[in-house]
Amino acid sequence: MHDISIISMIFTASLAVVCLFLILSPLFKWDSYLHVSTNGQDLATTKEALLTTLNEIEFEYKMDKISHADYKNLMKQYETEVANIMKEEEQMVEASVDKDLMAEVEKEIEAQMKIYKNKKGEGK
Repeated sequence: MHDISIISMIFTASLAVVCLFLILSPLFKWDSYLHVSTNGQDLATTKEALLTTLNEIEFEYKMDKISHADYKNLMKQYETEVANIMKEEEQMVEASVDKDLMAEVEKEIEAQMKIYKNKKGEGK
């Protein structure tokens, strides 16, 4: 009988901890603690949101809802953020591209261009 009460106390305590975790977990930003390799997706989503915001700002300016000064400031701010994201994306692509593979691809393209030019010259 004594064993059952210890097991039930352990089960109750673990159930309480799980419930407490489920209640408090929305209060914490777990994505800042768990770094998953979805950075490219986050950048794409952020860039898309910023571009949408730029379109909305331009629309509101054309509808005379915001002043010219506000329009210029907001456009400059969001365009700078989009440019930074595009630079980050470019750096990610450059880091993931194999230099030797790119050199081989460029050689193949040049060879195909030479063949094409020779065929074009023969046709004249």
